[in-house]
Amino acid sequence: MAEQAQYEELVRQFSAFGAVKREMGRTLPSDCPAGSAAVLTLLTGHGEMRMSKLAELLAVDMSVTSRHVAHVAERGWIERSPDPADKRSRILRLTPAGEDRVREMSRRTTQLLAERLSDWTDDEVEALTRLMARLRASFDDCRTPAITQ
Repeated sequence: MAEQAQYEELVRQFSAFGAVKREMGRTLPSDCPAGSAAVLTLLTGHGEMRMSKLAELLAVDMSVTSRHVAHVAERGWIERSPDPADKRSRILRLTPAGEDRVREMSRRTTQLLAERLSDWTDDEVEALTRLMARLRASFDDCRTPAITQ
């Protein structure tokens, strides 16, 4: 197990990582803020779904999810269809225009990473990717250890 000082340094690095996320956010098209990009990305990765599932994946309440969904629907990037199992609910799915928007966002962020990491070796990029996936998986686990002070 790592030393306390290592975890403290990791916390500092996570805080500093905010600058990386902000710069990546600035690559988004001006008509697609981060919340809308998250909706499109989740629909790309998970396929069509109900609004309640989307809110769960976004980890925000339904009112915030509704605003994001309205934004992307107004631009024609998603469609909302009645849920055959429950006519009161809607199924959200990407449209071809939404798929184009996701490809454009991916192209922009990939280009930014390629520029910023141009002095990294392939092995270093692979190691970072593997470690970030492992870190995310550690937080995806259902285990929630008690925080002690």
